[in-house]
Amino acid sequence: MNADNVQTWVIVAVVLLALAAVAWLITRERSRKQSVRLQPRFGPEYARVISARRGDRTKAEAELLAREQRVERLKLVSLSAEDAARFSQSWGVVQTRFVDDPRAAVVEADRLVRDLMVKRGYPMADFDRRAADISVDHPTVVEAYRSARAIAVRDQQNQASTEELRKAVVYYRTLFDELLEVRHPRQASTTNTEAVHT
Repeated sequence: MNADNVQTWVIVAVVLLALAAVAWLITRERSRKQSVRLQPRFGPEYARVISARRGDRTKAEAELLAREQRVERLKLVSLSAEDAARFSQSWGVVQTRFVDDPRAAVVEADRLVRDLMVKRGYPMADFDRRAADISVDHPTVVEAYRSARAIAVRDQQNQASTEELRKAVVYYRTLFDELLEVRHPRQASTTNTEAVHT
């Protein structure tokens, strides 16, 4: 191999290394921008998914992006005023039922939240998929939904206390209000929570 060929190969190798470095920097910057966008979008759910993926940010963000894409394909709709009033009235029945039968109230709260999700256009896959779908547009309340569901499952095994059942109804109410697109003033929210205490 003559000197010209060696010099050509060295130049080619240097150019390839420079291109690889540029590609790596571009990929790294895209990943950083994606993280900056996803963290506030998903809030605490972002950290939960990273933890579930044992700290693998790339896999966690790929999962969150897949959730976004799946929910974007859904045909989510707002409720009519009549539907919102009907659901609100049904929730009042759930809260009233809690006084006499907390276990039935939790079952009814779970059913009512599912019915509301269906009415809004969410598919009724398994619970984990429902929670994942909810996390896209309602990341701050999805953990309350998971907590409510965990209590409901424990209750099916006769392992939940009345206080836990009360918390489940409050957790379901948090998601219910988000899906219903109802905002209560802080004082009204406290009053509603106290109604479940009785």
